[in-house]
Amino acid sequence: MPWLSALQRARKRFGQHFLADPAVVDAIVAALSPRQDDRLVEIGPGRGVLTGALAASEARVTAVELDRDLIGPLRRRLPDVTVVEGDALTVDLAALTAGAPTRIVGNLPYNISTPLLNRLFDACAAGLPLVDMHFMLQAEVVERLCAAPGSKAWGRLSVIAQYHCDVEALFTVPPDAFVPPPRVLSRFARLTPRPPDPAADEVEALRTVLRVAFGARRKRLGNAVQSLGLDVAALGLDPGTRPDAVGLGGFVAMANQLTRSG
Repeated sequence: MPWLSALQRARKRFGQHFLADPAVVDAIVAALSPRQDDRLVEIGPGRGVLTGALAASEARVTAVELDRDLIGPLRRRLPDVTVVEGDALTVDLAALTAGAPTRIVGNLPYNISTPLLNRLFDACAAGLPLVDMHFMLQAEVVERLCAAPGSKAWGRLSVIAQYHCDVEALFTVPPDAFVPPPRVLSRFARLTPRPPDPAADEVEALRTVLRVAFGARRKRLGNAVQSLGLDVAALGLDPGTRPDAVGLGGFVAMANQLTRSG
């Protein structure tokens, strides 16, 4: 793109892989189907290829960008977009939403995808008005988000994602859709926040149970969570099964037992 100087090439330290395939951009916009006056927050706009397509829909777009060398060109090229300089892992999410229903989208730097997802799940728990979230992620991360109990990919991220959201894998994107191309396949996914069912008394207790259980996933469940003082048999769970065979409801039940025993 002519408006980019040599300084605005992808930087490895930021984990940047700029989206460059117009067909993929069109597919993302179609998946979002943005409407006029939708409030959209894009994380990591990079060169602004997707940003411009979103702004063309007349949605109200705010873009959060960490790379200072990209911010000036983005603001000049897309004057109708609010470009915020900041780190998605620390930026004030409440200020970005301003209390209004907000949609999040991004071609995420793969080195921050899991911590950022967890931060957004915490925001859901805190009542931030997130309508939906659409992200380009490593295919392996999307596999974990969508995994079922008993599968190799089922783990902490699977449980906490499905606790807070309905998760859909939408389409796969090859490496050559990016500049520079990543070494892995990417997938585009939709996460739609909803009230938890079943609900944990305290989300932090659920996170504690997940950390302990999956930290010893090769052990039997009863042994894996022994340090928490849980009686899994009293919950109708088999102490002899492995943590990766336990479903969402089982982990919520353990979290509630932990909370109520304290």
